[in-house]
Amino acid sequence: MTSVSTALSPEQLQQAARDHLWLHFTRMSGYRDGEVPIIVRGDGCYLEDAHGKRYLDALAGLFAVQIGYSYGEEIGEAAAAQMRELPFYTNWSYAHPRAIELAAEVASLAPGDLNRVFFVSGGSEAVESAWKLARQYYSARGEHHRAAVAQAPTHDYDAERAARSTGERRWKAISRNVAYHGTTMGALSINGIPALRTPFEPLVPEVLHVRNTNRYHRPPAESEEEFTRILLDELQQTIESTGPETVCMVIMEPVQNAGGAFTPPEGYWRGVRELCNRYEILLCADEVITGFGRLGSWFGSERYDIRPDLVTCAKGLSSAYASIGAVIATDRVMEPFLQGERMYTHGITFGGHPVQAAIALKNIEIMRREKIVEHVDEQQDTVRQTLEQLLDLPIAGDLRGTGFFYALELVKDKDTRETFSDEECEQLLRGFLTPRMFEAGLICRADDRGDPVIQISPPLIAGQAEWDELVGILGTVLEEAWQRI
Repeated sequence: MTSVSTALSPEQLQQAARDHLWLHFTRMSGYRDGEVPIIVRGDGCYLEDAHGKRYLDALAGLFAVQIGYSYGEEIGEAAAAQMRELPFYTNWSYAHPRAIELAAEVASLAPGDLNRVFFVSGGSEAVESAWKLARQYYSARGEHHRAAVAQAPTHDYDAERAARSTGERRWKAISRNVAYHGTTMGALSINGIPALRTPFEPLVPEVLHVRNTNRYHRPPAESEEEFTRILLDELQQTIESTGPETVCMVIMEPVQNAGGAFTPPEGYWRGVRELCNRYEILLCADEVITGFGRLGSWFGSERYDIRPDLVTCAKGLSSAYASIGAVIATDRVMEPFLQGERMYTHGITFGGHPVQAAIALKNIEIMRREKIVEHVDEQQDTVRQTLEQLLDLPIAGDLRGTGFFYALELVKDKDTRETFSDEECEQLLRGFLTPRMFEAGLICRADDRGDPVIQISPPLIAGQAEWDELVGILGTVLEEAWQRI
């Protein structure tokens, strides 16, 4: 193995990337003859590659860089100070000041009594940890010894079955179709995207999936109220058919990312919360993307009054300046683990790493100081109006989302809402749109994990100039795509 200099030329970087680097979710064969895109610096909402070309990052580095790319020096100083003081220590039976301070800060921002913070290294780990916590919560509170349910049934399922099940632990999770919740084996099992799950089956049993909140493809005759009722009826039927006494967690994003920024219909979250209360199931809001301002509030759970028992977060917690995530639990979930010898038997070496925590604290300080969340809230109506210009294009079927979190669904026919075939999606999204947007200086995601969409989610500092530039470039590229079709 040859050593590599820390100051390689663009040509040397390109060769080293081809020889040694394995990119995530990437068809590496595409770079056998083509160039690997190498991003070397960032500023505000913009990135620059090894050739000096600038790009508008309309995806915020995977929905993560809330404060943009210009705070490296300030955050670097916070990291360096922590390095000098305490470069590392674990949260396994010990605490250190930055983890304590960050836990208190996150708890102060989270809605309701979400007061206890368990740190991890990222989003997939957060989802894994939430599922393990939900599983252990029931045994920790002694549910498998209770017979009270059978003596005084209050639920809509068979009391005899409840009585027989008092010796069982809960282990099942329920999520939604096409939902993305991470790639580790537990998180992957919760995913509702068959193409990601299939290569790794058998996965962790048992996860059930229910219909998501895609309004655009609901039957035209369904009203908003009827749509909500259908969704909640299916969730209730799924819980009852699998056995409520076996379900530990319902996990859903406030606004579902995969499939294209599905927002909830009126009354949906209230109904989900009521069903979880009725069957004593923990409700987890996956806020890995929606947390820390992307929807115009610190947490999407606050905006939609979700009242979750658990929240998973990462990405915006540090604006991706450090690899850190967390599970936030209510006092009720924490309570059984404060008794006697009970313990949440789970841990991550780097969870609550002092340097990561210091960076996250500085990120939140910057977001407060610069009023980043308020900016999203104030600008979101104007943002929607700007993006709605794209609906004039014949290929643009639906614009959905909120805050600084949107998706534009692409269609073959706007009147019938006809979508593209798998082969057409391959040619349209990966064959043309992805490389053409990049060539035009725009980083968006062309995605077909559900119906084909362009996902739009820039840093939360984006102003009208950036939104206008985004619409201008994307509109031109989509017009070209329609002509090719």
